[in-house]
Amino acid sequence: SVMGLMEILPHIPRILRRISEVCIDIKNCEPDVIITIDSPSFSVRVAKRMANFNIPKVHYVAPTVWAWRPWRVKKFKRYFDHLLAILPFEPAYFEAVNLPTHFVGHPVTEYGVTNANGVTFRRRHRLANDEIVVGVLPGSRLGEVSRHIDIFKNAVYEICKQLREVTIVIPTLENLEEYIRNSIQTTESSPRIIIVRNEEKYEAMAACNVAIAASGTVALELAIAKVPSVIAYRTNPITAYVIRHLIRVDFANILNILAGREIIPECIQEECNVDNLSAILLRLLSIDGPSQVKNITPYVTQLHGPNNSPSKTAAQYILNEVI
Repeated sequence: SVMGLMEILPHIPRILRRISEVCIDIKNCEPDVIITIDSPSFSVRVAKRMANFNIPKVHYVAPTVWAWRPWRVKKFKRYFDHLLAILPFEPAYFEAVNLPTHFVGHPVTEYGVTNANGVTFRRRHRLANDEIVVGVLPGSRLGEVSRHIDIFKNAVYEICKQLREVTIVIPTLENLEEYIRNSIQTTESSPRIIIVRNEEKYEAMAACNVAIAASGTVALELAIAKVPSVIAYRTNPITAYVIRHLIRVDFANILNILAGREIIPECIQEECNVDNLSAILLRLLSIDGPSQVKNITPYVTQLHGPNNSPSKTAAQYILNEVI
């Protein structure tokens, strides 16, 4: 529920308590295998405390050692027996220290976005086929939403000055819906704003002409939905300063990293402002949008893994190789 460096500090006592609770629960359950999922800082602390618990330990979603803190390779080798990677280039980093690592594919490819029906969404919300719909996805955590919502909203308001009727669609989680509604003050001259809950998210994406989104999994979902997008992110300035001195990649978006160039525009920290975002959105609504979708498609394909079900591939690996 929290990400960053400075952002985590107030939550440390609660996080340490949760680690202890998890370890106690594992001991009480006496499982055949321990599978930790993502959240590497949390997961490795659980595995460390369970080091003397003589059962296989598997971590699902390799830590991003290729982006920053490469020394974590050795830490994961020390505390885990197997690793499941969701990106095709990740196994080599861990196999170099003899940690068995298997690429299973990215789970985003089976979330259901591929089959979403944008036409149905437009009909349900009385949106004309030729109406411009801009998706606004400010994040899945309250801290992210609070940093992004005003900038994203105002960027769309800016393009409304130059375009015909525009509708803003904001997919969000139930616990964030009230905050977003309170953050958006509308007037008669404001564009129409539709806030939908998470269960409608993929249909809402499919209905969009373009989107602006906080960096994260949603960026991959938009690419799979073939929605031209711009990715943006702001964090605590101290966190941003530290990360910039540790980071080893040029891009935030996984697809840009796979491509080795910026196909999907990124506006990070100071670049995440109304002027930059509105200018990019206008370009995406013209020639840049179709070009982005065409250029990013080969890299989306790389996320699928050995077959079309990363979760089944992961489960089968654990059944065949671990237990």
